[in-house]
Amino acid sequence: MLDAAGRGEHSLLIAPTGAGKTLAGFLPTLAALTERPREGLHTLYVSPLKALAVDVQRNLLTPIAQAKLPISVETRTGDTSSDKKARQRQSPPNILLTTPESLALLLSYPQAETMFEGLESLIIDEIHAFATTKRGDQLALAMARLQRLAPGLRRIGLSATIADAMPFQSWLAPDTDPDSVRLVTCPQGAPPKIEILVPEDRIPWAGHNGRWAAAAVMRRIEAARLTIVFVNTRAVAELVFRDLWAENDSALPIGIHHGSLAPEARRKTEAAMAAGRLRAIVATASLDLGIDWGDVDLVIQMGAPKGAARLLQRTGRANHRLDEASHALIVPGNRFEYLEALAAQDAVTANDLDQEPFRPGSLDTLAQFIFARACAGAFMPDDLFEEVRLAAPYAGLTRGQFDAALDVIATGGYALRAYERYRRLTPQADGSLRLTHPRLAALHRLNAGTIVEAVTMNVRFGRRGRALGQVEEWFGSQLRIADTFMFAGQTLEVTGFDGPDIHVKMGRGTPSVPTYVGGRMPLSTNLANRVRGLLNTPERWPEMPPDVAEWLEIQRLRSTLPGLDDLLVETFPRDGRWFMVAYGFAGRPAHQTLGMLLTSRMERAGLMPLGFVASDYMIATWSLAEPTDLKPLFDPEILEDELAEWVAASPFLRRAFRETAIIGGLIERAQPGQHKTGKQLSVSSDLIYEVLRRHQPDHLLLTAAWNDARHKLTDLDRLATMLETAQHKLTHRRLPRVSPLAVPVLLEAGRESVPGASADTAILLEADALAREAMALD
Repeated sequence: MLDAAGRGEHSLLIAPTGAGKTLAGFLPTLAALTERPREGLHTLYVSPLKALAVDVQRNLLTPIAQAKLPISVETRTGDTSSDKKARQRQSPPNILLTTPESLALLLSYPQAETMFEGLESLIIDEIHAFATTKRGDQLALAMARLQRLAPGLRRIGLSATIADAMPFQSWLAPDTDPDSVRLVTCPQGAPPKIEILVPEDRIPWAGHNGRWAAAAVMRRIEAARLTIVFVNTRAVAELVFRDLWAENDSALPIGIHHGSLAPEARRKTEAAMAAGRLRAIVATASLDLGIDWGDVDLVIQMGAPKGAARLLQRTGRANHRLDEASHALIVPGNRFEYLEALAAQDAVTANDLDQEPFRPGSLDTLAQFIFARACAGAFMPDDLFEEVRLAAPYAGLTRGQFDAALDVIATGGYALRAYERYRRLTPQADGSLRLTHPRLAALHRLNAGTIVEAVTMNVRFGRRGRALGQVEEWFGSQLRIADTFMFAGQTLEVTGFDGPDIHVKMGRGTPSVPTYVGGRMPLSTNLANRVRGLLNTPERWPEMPPDVAEWLEIQRLRSTLPGLDDLLVETFPRDGRWFMVAYGFAGRPAHQTLGMLLTSRMERAGLMPLGFVASDYMIATWSLAEPTDLKPLFDPEILEDELAEWVAASPFLRRAFRETAIIGGLIERAQPGQHKTGKQLSVSSDLIYEVLRRHQPDHLLLTAAWNDARHKLTDLDRLATMLETAQHKLTHRRLPRVSPLAVPVLLEAGRESVPGASADTAILLEADALAREAMALD
């Protein structure tokens, strides 16, 4: 890395966890500032997580202080005070550690030109985590702007889990030429040790978070020095934290960490862990990137990891040293998740990591960037177009697309230009554009960002209202005084409401659990293919728990197993209904979309469908009539037209439009001194949506919403691939009763339909009955 810096080369460093890649990325900066001390900003470090920026600051300050180097280091994130932010714009440190969102905001100030003109290095950590997302689009546009302000800027990317380097080299390069970015690698360290926890050799039929093994997990925590227990959602973090406390007979100190907790609560937990005052922490993705706590010797993944790269990333938090094996324990939630855990274990051993594909830059993110550029001062459209095309995701952007994005910011677009509130850019005599009014800059900075969270309510403890964090408004609005809910690892009782604030005190009893929009992460294509491989490799079955091996063996005898390249569909009667189960292994979003598609087609065919349920592995429908002719139901030919009609009539497109309209600047989430409620946002969004749909259906943000619905909400690409497979190789098994492989998804249907406190008991009874029926060989 020093050699690359000496030659003025951009570089991408791919090195295993514990190899010291973060310090290697900073070493040229430390050397340069030691040899040539200077004032002002020299190096900008961008991380996907606030916690990572804070962690890096801690690890940088120690060697800088020990070596008595004349180097200043500060962080700037959403948690930084407004006074400090203002001071940093006028007098920045030598090294500034930030996030993509905070960098975009910095570039929206008129002082950006002087602040960044002397910038020499840009370090992007964990580049794999966001380069393919809208946050990556936002950062790519920021990089193009920085390169204009500081032409000599050198770009450095860091990662431990990139499978194919070339696309990332192209993304990182100022000219999208991968050869202009030097690839730096180092030898692999000690291979990770990944186990799968199977207490008493039994795996549940259904469930997806591993909570059934809480007692066994607690015993592992007791035997380790320091453990991070990773879960996939914030709601599960609260549940698992409570489960572990119930099994914590030794009263070991355990913390909780997720994105909805107040910054002070997260910092307190991080500091306690760094100081060695905790034995375990339950965390979501808020801590799975780059955090370096050397005393962590065990990582536990509750539920399947959904991707090999994510598993390797999380495993690397344990024994964060190159010469020591990282140790991880996967706790599968059900039998399919056991297969997924085994597939992930195999993939990590083979270093076969999944990787999200790069797509053209999102148009709503482009519109937001144009708005930010106007906040920094007047600009020439031609110059900005050329600048934008220097960002890799926008290298293929047409002038027509750019002008459409510019028009959204300047006037709102053709259908909205009559409304004065959307006239935000004013032409100047020299052809440049400037903000119509200075207050628009403050409004933009209050609403900017590519992560659109649901509207939240603040949870405040006691009379003084100490902030604990936020719950989503839809959950908070259902609470009443004296209700209890679980949050920040505690049972809280509602004592009152004050606008967007929920006041609480310590409570008792059986609390409800806040859940959050976003749901679970879908199974990666790589792991899905590996799970299929395990199903078709009977010689591997003896190494599995006996109940899993028996499950697969009886499935083979009673029906058949999904092949490597087919679509297995089973039909069978039960309780006066006909069930159809298709094993697509395409991930939950694609299967949910297929469920809508199948029930619509079944309705037209007179099969009288009653419902469907989807998992990462399969889709199940139930109807009053028997599906016999399956090919038309899985026909890919009219998929696009049907999907367009369905998405337009469903909440999906409206929801996607609300997000693109917020990112693209048509709708403000907040105004100075006030935040909009979820209902207010929905009303604003729906009104604009209807106007555009009727009068400007090709509006840029409607197009962006459709692209989001296609890729993120419906996963149309994986669905189309599945349907193409069905046309060439559809295997239909008509069975007299439920098959072993179908039991988990039918239990998911039961879990969704059984209400009340007796739900768990009802599911257990149903599981027992279904299992006996499915596993019987007579």
